[in-house]
Amino acid sequence: MESQLIHFKVEDRNGEIRELDIPDDMSLSLMEALKANEYNIMATCGGMALCATCHVQVLEGLDRLPPMQDAEIDMLDTLPDAGFDSRLACQLRIDSTLSGVFIKIRGEEE
Repeated sequence: MESQLIHFKVEDRNGEIRELDIPDDMSLSLMEALKANEYNIMATCGGMALCATCHVQVLEGLDRLPPMQDAEIDMLDTLPDAGFDSRLACQLRIDSTLSGVFIKIRGEEE
């Protein structure tokens, strides 16, 4: 199966917006893709939904994303600034559900 480019927008902590195209055949999480594109994301727990340092706010496309699992819900509940549109980037896979989504990086910096 041929890989497809997943196109989405990212706003960093300084308000700068970039558009990214990430192949969907590399089995990456959104957190890994953001780190690979030189966004400053701590990812202290390595993507296990245990630290919330990859917290993102979904500005557009929240309704297209897969539902949260219990571990992600529990971790977001610990954040004072989490909202209805918060997700953990480590729990989102680079696949067609991310196509057209617009996220803002919220987690702590290194």
